[in-house]
Amino acid sequence: MAQLSKRLDMTEGDIPQLIISFSLPLLLGTLFQQLYNMVDAWVVGNFVSNEAFSAVGTLGPITNLFIGMSLGLGNGTSVVIAQNSGAKRKDIVSKTVHTAIVATFILSILLTLLGIVMIPSFLSWMSVPEDVYQYSYTYLYIYFLGIGGLIFYNIGSAILRGIGDSKRPFYFLATSAIINILGDLILVLYFGMGVEGVALATVVAQAISAILVLISLFSSEGSERLILKELHLDLRILKQILVIGIPSAIQRMIIAFSNIFVQGYVNHFGSATMGGWSAYNKVDAFIFMPMQSLAMAMTTFVGQNIGVNNEDRAKIGVKVGRLLALLSTIVVCIPVVIFAPQIVAFFNQNGDVIRYGSLFLRCNTPLYILCCSNQILAGALRGAGNSKMPMIIMIFCFVVFRQFYLFVVTNYIANTQLLVALSYPAGWLLCSLILTSYYHFYGFGKNHLG
Repeated sequence: MAQLSKRLDMTEGDIPQLIISFSLPLLLGTLFQQLYNMVDAWVVGNFVSNEAFSAVGTLGPITNLFIGMSLGLGNGTSVVIAQNSGAKRKDIVSKTVHTAIVATFILSILLTLLGIVMIPSFLSWMSVPEDVYQYSYTYLYIYFLGIGGLIFYNIGSAILRGIGDSKRPFYFLATSAIINILGDLILVLYFGMGVEGVALATVVAQAISAILVLISLFSSEGSERLILKELHLDLRILKQILVIGIPSAIQRMIIAFSNIFVQGYVNHFGSATMGGWSAYNKVDAFIFMPMQSLAMAMTTFVGQNIGVNNEDRAKIGVKVGRLLALLSTIVVCIPVVIFAPQIVAFFNQNGDVIRYGSLFLRCNTPLYILCCSNQILAGALRGAGNSKMPMIIMIFCFVVFRQFYLFVVTNYIANTQLLVALSYPAGWLLCSLILTSYYHFYGFGKNHLG
């Protein structure tokens, strides 16, 4: 009974209550994750140097490129498990778990090697200034050495989400966040390790979250239980995971790769603008949390209901999810606009950094409501097994259109910090319009799992 209490059967019961109950632990977990990212930035910005702050704070596009690969595999795993869990096919759920863990081990080795080899190229593409280059290189080298922990946590938590359990991933992430914060304070403030200390604290915290999620799977009593002797690649199930996971991974990777070049546009303005953009990116992650947590809830909700062929209930869930995303995003955005200078100053006291960071926050923050629909609809379509259309639409809007916008604006209108920053909401608006139109005319599309 203890095991069952951790899961939500989303095929019956009050829809708003189920979505909120499932997404709330995801939101809290992401909050803890962003909290330790914020502490990373605070420690570096206040106790190392402005150059170190600019370096660490602007490496998100690179780390997100690799995180996207694991999240893509996680999305595929979660959808396959959610649909089979909803249909009560426990044997398929078990095979999916073991196949996903083996694939995760292989992926961890590949991404570790690839990341370390590609560091010089990444920093070159981002036009990283000379005064922050060594900080960036050091952080990425340590980060990639320990990226396996992050990948195992992402896949393990995706397995748990697929069966309707969003609580255990939250507990593990909260524990990891506390360890990361303590690690930052001890390694940087006490031992004076600087950027190396921040990176090492992050790697250790991610490794512990991976260990916790694996222990949870080994000790589970349900169909998600992990058994060493049953670890193998089931090629049929791996194909199902990859059909959903590869488009999602490609989407995340290409968008992250594109953002490396967006960062390059920002970096041309110098370290003060980089610092302001870094502070903006930290807050950006907080603003996205409610809608992204609800989007993950949509994937599981739609997946379980599609698994029992209840498409009407799935569509009602999408309407509820879009409304909740809009309302929660508005609530988050209001204080950010009001207290923008104080928020930036928390990360860095430099006057120019505060000025640019406040500019980015106050201009872009009210426009986050444009992103709610595309996040919820993308999550819902993936839950139904249709991850190709979200991939195509998002790549077009967040990569092709955004790069076209930046090229035209900076070369033919005005190369200013504000116009570069507005490339983000311009892409959000276009993406929401296209995805909403697609969903209106085609619904969930084809269920690729059959």
